Amino acid sequence: MKLVYPQLITGADLLRGIIKLEDLTPILKRRGATAVAIVNSKLYGVRSFYNDMKKNGIHAVIGLSLQLEIAEGKELLLYIYAKDDGGYRNLLKISSASSTREQENLPLSWLKAYSTGCLVVCPMTDISWEENIELSTIEKIKSVCEKDSVFVGISRPEGIIHSREKEIIQVTKDAAITITASHEVRYLLEEDRFAFETAQAIRGGYKLTDSLKEESNFKSAFLPEEDTLANWFSTKPEWLENTSTLLQMCNAIVPASDTLMPVFSLPIGQTAVVTLEEHCMSGLKKRLLTIDDRYLARLRYEIDVISKMGFEDYFLIVEDFINYSRDNGILTGPGRGSSAGSLVAFALGITDVDPIKYELIFERFLNPDRVTLPDIDIDFADNRRMEVIQYVAQKYGKSKVAQIITFGSLSARSVARNVARVFDFSNEEIAYVSKIIPAKTGITLEQALQESKKLREWIAIDPVRQQWFDTSIKLEGLPRNASTHAAGLILSPIPLVETVPLQEGSEGIYLTQWPMGEVEEQGLLKMDFLGLRNLTLLDKIKSSLKYDKGINLDFEKIPLDDEKTFELFRSGEMTGIFQFESAGMRDALRMIKPSNFEDIFAITALYRPGPMDNIPVYSRRKNENEPISYTHPLLETVLKETYGVIIYQEQIMKIAVDVAGFTMAEADLLRRAISKKKRDIIEKERLHFTRSAEQNGFPLEAATEVYDLIVKFADYGFPKSHAVAYSLISYRLAYLKTNEPAYFYAALLSTTMGNHEKTFEILREAQTRGVQVLPPSLKSKFSYSVEKGSIRIGLSAIKGISFNFYKAIKEQRANGVTWKSLFDMAVSLGSDVFTEKSIQPLIKAGALDSFGQPRAVLLASIEAAISHALFIRPDEGEDLLSDILHSVANPKYSPGGTMPRMTLLEYEKEVLGFYLSDHPAAELKKSLEEHVDSVYEISSMKDNTNVTVVGLIIETKRIRTKKGESMAFVTLQDETGQIACTFFPKQYALANSHLIDLTMIQVQGKMERRNGSPQVLIQQSKPM
Repeated sequence: MKLVYPQLITGADLLRGIIKLEDLTPILKRRGATAVAIVNSKLYGVRSFYNDMKKNGIHAVIGLSLQLEIAEGKELLLYIYAKDDGGYRNLLKISSASSTREQENLPLSWLKAYSTGCLVVCPMTDISWEENIELSTIEKIKSVCEKDSVFVGISRPEGIIHSREKEIIQVTKDAAITITASHEVRYLLEEDRFAFETAQAIRGGYKLTDSLKEESNFKSAFLPEEDTLANWFSTKPEWLENTSTLLQMCNAIVPASDTLMPVFSLPIGQTAVVTLEEHCMSGLKKRLLTIDDRYLARLRYEIDVISKMGFEDYFLIVEDFINYSRDNGILTGPGRGSSAGSLVAFALGITDVDPIKYELIFERFLNPDRVTLPDIDIDFADNRRMEVIQYVAQKYGKSKVAQIITFGSLSARSVARNVARVFDFSNEEIAYVSKIIPAKTGITLEQALQESKKLREWIAIDPVRQQWFDTSIKLEGLPRNASTHAAGLILSPIPLVETVPLQEGSEGIYLTQWPMGEVEEQGLLKMDFLGLRNLTLLDKIKSSLKYDKGINLDFEKIPLDDEKTFELFRSGEMTGIFQFESAGMRDALRMIKPSNFEDIFAITALYRPGPMDNIPVYSRRKNENEPISYTHPLLETVLKETYGVIIYQEQIMKIAVDVAGFTMAEADLLRRAISKKKRDIIEKERLHFTRSAEQNGFPLEAATEVYDLIVKFADYGFPKSHAVAYSLISYRLAYLKTNEPAYFYAALLSTTMGNHEKTFEILREAQTRGVQVLPPSLKSKFSYSVEKGSIRIGLSAIKGISFNFYKAIKEQRANGVTWKSLFDMAVSLGSDVFTEKSIQPLIKAGALDSFGQPRAVLLASIEAAISHALFIRPDEGEDLLSDILHSVANPKYSPGGTMPRMTLLEYEKEVLGFYLSDHPAAELKKSLEEHVDSVYEISSMKDNTNVTVVGLIIETKRIRTKKGESMAFVTLQDETGQIACTFFPKQYALANSHLIDLTMIQVQGKMERRNGSPQVLIQQSKPM
């Protein structure tokens, strides 16, 4: 007997099985298995399974578990195998068909359409067959399949013979069908059963202790030894032979990569390359007006390379959906990645970056010596990205377009929490476990156990915890769930189902069953459609300027030499500016003092681990505090723009061209090779480089020195093309922040709804930059808006105000209705809309101050206003008496007493999340004679400066030191911002009693920066 395994459900099937390939293959090889079949419920994991088996000399069979709808409401389990390549293609269709149906099954009639080239096993001992062990059922299945392609499977778990085995044997005799030995494997070893049941509990969302959980049907679903199988089927050894024969009949292969470039639809007789050239010339004329020889030569070269690689259709497709976006007012980014180095992309309007102006290299994007698929990633305003995807699907056909699946796996922390949950650990235990597993990307539980003494001690307390840990390790790394890749889109010249299995996605777009790497391995073209929040921000500003001022803002015409904008960069006031908001980036700006756009994109490339060590050097040389030096005079032409500092990958490529006489294509290959950090490649390329340099008239010693420089910076180098393109977004935002501050801040505030801390920070900055902030009112729009150069807070900022309530107010405004009192408003809106729940927050926020009454009076009068509305319009309808009653009735406000100032401020904080009229700290400071520093002032002070702060305690975090002493970290807020304050044990002992959240305190201490952010080390404090 040849050892084969006909039904493996692997860990790729989202916890339906827990078999990991790295554990499976050694066992199969050790046992001498000759063939093995994967039968997941979808074609998840098929490519990696097939490749792994092939590499290890094991015959891999591609199969699928399927629920066949034999009649309405009646489903049977089938195993379907790809016998040949045609069967494999049909298996793709079967899996896609069942996975795009709501019931996720396959009707019998559909099996008829897709069964060619497939073998079908009917596992009649499975529970789904219990009521269908009859000849008619088998005959139905036989009738829709190829001759001699249907088999029956009989299982004997643990050697136990099914109660109806004799009956099944008789049915197979009557149907003239061969019987095979079936055994479904979902975990490898018998001792893995508990881990599998835990996985089932995670998948099903129940606890292992639940009394109502179903009895497991997989008590013997482990991988049996050869003699174990022989023992189970000792009375029917021919069934095992039949199984082996069946699997050996299956010779379908998973096809190797075959580039499938989509085709752009053109009129008959018109070629893609001629069309591309025409579009490029037309586009370049629009952008440049006159085209000189440099641009013409570069354009012809790029088109020639693109044509030889066969990518002309691709560029036309990208141009087409970019044009669709532009025509429909969907903002796209100025470029992304190496594609910004293409003049063709610039000419077609795909990017806004002139690669000749910025000395960008086409070969960094497409290398004629190394044919790889082009990778043009496009950014869209994130609120409209899906519209473009829908357009592409509509234009090229839904069957040819799909988004890409991505799998969320059980990482160390994730598996620890999930297993703890089904073990019924307490919430406190689960939180503690998460905390003591080190927060390192990619860390495993075994590594965590080595690094965390607390984890070892916690596990040692209870045997159940040891079982939890052992189980977690067995499940660690398995796919947990499936979702949609954030950006990837597949476009094919043929229906995708011919090459990749699909499933139902979102918004009418299919989803691949294979992740990005496997889809690309198949040769399908991936394009990234990315949603960028900062483009949405730019779009909001543009729309507001158009609506309010009639200005049709053209981002490409924003001058890149605006001195006020560079002043903003130099100040480090980067709130809301893409890429520059972090404290470290702000410090870099203050240090470098950018004076041109080139400095801006240099800083974006420098501010990364490694290269940021060169920020001080760049700063000193730029500001003439240090002479510029070069390893060799020949490097000056390449490195002059960055003051002798290597920053960009393109510079490394140019050095290879200038020194060693490489072509740009060879230089790109050198850059790629060195970045792999393989010593043998580095040494091989060293010889290539230095010999070429010598032949180019360069001294060997200098050539070696230059090569060492390339090796050092190859990994640090950043694509200049990406730096330039993304810095355009940053610059445009900074330009608008400088020149249209009210519109910038209003749009920015609209993106921070619900984040009160960020909202407060933006409002404070807007006010310090001279932009007045107006309270919400009945004139407010739903979101933040601009009124005569000031920002008006929108009604959506008020907690408890719904969009439907805003719509009711907006409708009344549109009808020309004006309200002079709370009672007018109540009658106009009616008692259904005018309720205490909606009106009270408006009053507390100050939105009804225009009625000329104190807020205390307005709050006290809500009930009277509702009663008045019911009196005037008892049934919410219009009648002849309503106008008369309204004119005769003379409602009066209810007395409300005097509202203390602090109460008014607390009400604002309650409904807005921040203090609007004033901050309690500002109120308090008015009564103080001594000097007090604002948080805003402290942020620009030098370390060790003595400061005095008065503020509101927002949060107090008390901890114990290693010595067991108590101390605290306190977040203090004043009217200009908030700052961290550290109370060491001595100061904490004196202050503990008055460290109460939402109380006022005065502190004195020294300012120092930690991780780029200012904090105060407290020396004295007192309650206020």
